[in-house]
Amino acid sequence: MSGSSRLDMSVAGHMDCTRPMDAAGLPARSTSPGSKRILLPEVVDESTDRVWKITDFEIGRPLGRGKFGNVYLAREKESKYVVALKVLQKNQLRKANVEYQLRREIEIQSDLNHPNILRLFGYFYDDKRIYLIIEYAPQGELYQKLMDVGRFSEPVAATYVYQIAQGLLYMHQRHVIHRDLKPENLLLGYNGQLKLADFGWSVTSHNVRRRTLCGTLDYLSPEMVDNLAHDERVL
Repeated sequence: MSGSSRLDMSVAGHMDCTRPMDAAGLPARSTSPGSKRILLPEVVDESTDRVWKITDFEIGRPLGRGKFGNVYLAREKESKYVVALKVLQKNQLRKANVEYQLRREIEIQSDLNHPNILRLFGYFYDDKRIYLIIEYAPQGELYQKLMDVGRFSEPVAATYVYQIAQGLLYMHQRHVIHRDLKPENLLLGYNGQLKLADFGWSVTSHNVRRRTLCGTLDYLSPEMVDNLAHDERVL
């Protein structure tokens, strides 16, 4: 279908890459008074249920690759919002039997709206793929920034800890457990603000204690390691 072919062309590099690129890695646009350029996707009209399709977006450079698909820089054509578009292959999801896990991730993340949590603005799908429209965090992973600088100063570290705590407090008030919190899943926004990301292992826990062993081995909580029942306080 046309949506699939549009994505394939963009990923293959058939977008006009001879044009100057803007700061977002997409072809530069005119900045005449008649053009509308909004880089920060802070205002999203949620009063209408819009049906998205791949042709609504210009696809830019790859941002990351994963087991079930890739993430690309993208720009919504009408509003000029710059977002991250996560493209997941349905056959890979079925093979790993994680369709329900993805549905839960979408339901949880789309319901969270906090400055220290990466927004999920919407999703759509075609015959072969599922597309998640996600807030773009241009400064990348906290982990990579730490590797680049070696160590954070005390004020910077304190700021990050505070922002993580604010995001977690908001989640825990809604009984959401992230279950895979690690530096690689902490992203940095336009102004360097920290954002909790990747809700693939997240669940809601309303007065129910969990025993599932999941997440990343290096960052497992003591409760999970000891196979103890746990709630949102395991992070």
